[in-house]
Amino acid sequence: MPIMRTAAIVNAMLDYDFMRNAFAAAGVAAVVSGLVGYFLVLRGQTFAGHALGHIGFAGATGAILIGLAPIWGLVGLTVAAGIGMGMMGERVSGRDVAVGVVLSLALGFGLLFLHYYTAFAVQATSLLFGNVLAVDRPMIMALVVMGLITLAALAAIMRPLIFASLQPELAEAKGVPVGFVSTAFLAIVAVGVSESAQIVGILLVFSLMVGPPATAQRLVTGLWSGIVLSAVVALAEAWLGIIIAYDTDWPVSFCIALLSALGYFVTRVPLEQLKMRKSSPRL
Repeated sequence: MPIMRTAAIVNAMLDYDFMRNAFAAAGVAAVVSGLVGYFLVLRGQTFAGHALGHIGFAGATGAILIGLAPIWGLVGLTVAAGIGMGMMGERVSGRDVAVGVVLSLALGFGLLFLHYYTAFAVQATSLLFGNVLAVDRPMIMALVVMGLITLAALAAIMRPLIFASLQPELAEAKGVPVGFVSTAFLAIVAVGVSESAQIVGILLVFSLMVGPPATAQRLVTGLWSGIVLSAVVALAEAWLGIIIAYDTDWPVSFCIALLSALGYFVTRVPLEQLKMRKSSPRL
C-alpha cells in the first residue's frame, strides 16, 4: 500500500468518531499486550495465556447472563484463573493437559450460558473474534484505566520478574519470592488478555499477546530494546490492521492476525536459512 494512499485513507478514517475510538482502543490494548506478552513469551507460558482467554469467555457470557458488562466478567474470571495458575508455580508448565481440559470446560460453560440467553449471540461473536469498530468512549476509558493498572503492576515486579525469568534457580536461591512473582505476573497477564480480547477477540488473543513479542525477540537480543520493540510492533500491526480492514472491508481481527503471522514468519525464515548455511559442511 503506497504511503500517499495510506495517508489519504487515514485522513478519511479520522473523520469518523468510531474510527478514532477504534485507533485509540487498539493503541492502548496493543501497547499493553506487547509489553506484557514479551515476558509471557520469554517465560515460555504462551499456552497459559491462551488458556486464560478461553476461560474468560465463560466469565464474559456469565456476566451477560446476569446483566453485567461482559468485560467485567472477562476480567474477573481471567484474573481468578491467572492467580490459580500462578499458585501452581512452575508446575503449570507440566500440566498442559489439565489446563487444556479446564479451558475446554470453560468454553462449554460459555456455550451453556449462551443457550439460556440467546439474545446475546451477536455479543458472543464479538467476544470470540473482536469488534474494535464498536468500541465507545466509556470502553476506551475502561481500557486506559486497566492498562495503567497493568503497567503499574508490571513495573512493580519488573526486577524480580526479569531475574526469575532468566535465572529461576538462582533467583530462588537468592531469596526472590518466585511463587509470588509467578502468581502476580499471571494475574497481570489476565488483565492484558482481557484488553487484547476487546480488539481481536478471545480466539485471536495470540495476535497481539504472542506474535509481536516473538517477532521482537527474533530481531533484537537486548532485553529492554526487545520490550520496547514488542510494544512498537504490536501498535503498528494493530493500527495497520485497522487501515487495511477499512480499505478492503475485511474483518479487523483477521487483518491484525495476518500481520502478526507475517511479521513473525518473515523474521523467522531468513534466520533459519542462515543457520542451515552455517551448519552445512564445506567441501
